[in-house]
Amino acid sequence: MSFLTDYKRAVGWGSAKSGTMHHWRMKISSVALLILIPLFVFNFGAILGAPYEEVVAHYARPWPAIIAALTIVVGFMHFKDGAQIMIEDYVHGLTGKVLILGVILLSYAAAATGVFALAKLAL
Repeated sequence: MSFLTDYKRAVGWGSAKSGTMHHWRMKISSVALLILIPLFVFNFGAILGAPYEEVVAHYARPWPAIIAALTIVVGFMHFKDGAQIMIEDYVHGLTGKVLILGVILLSYAAAATGVFALAKLAL
């Protein structure tokens, strides 16, 4: 081991070349959620407690449906990226890979279910 150069000792211990992309996706989705969450809260708050017919009429318009769909999709993708980074940092081996796969599947399934429910309500 003493004959190895610093470069040879560092090979294999470096980054996986995806940390920067994860960081930027988290930053972009954070800024998008910073805009979308207040819009969604005011949009949803205006119709909260209304009868079913009013809710259907409200989400049949394009603006509220688009805001809700974007909030659902961006929120779950932000969750996916954050949970994946957390699992990569603290869980290793096969358990980490299984948990990452589970989180990815859960976030895509939840986003698809939310958008489907919104589309069914709006259409």
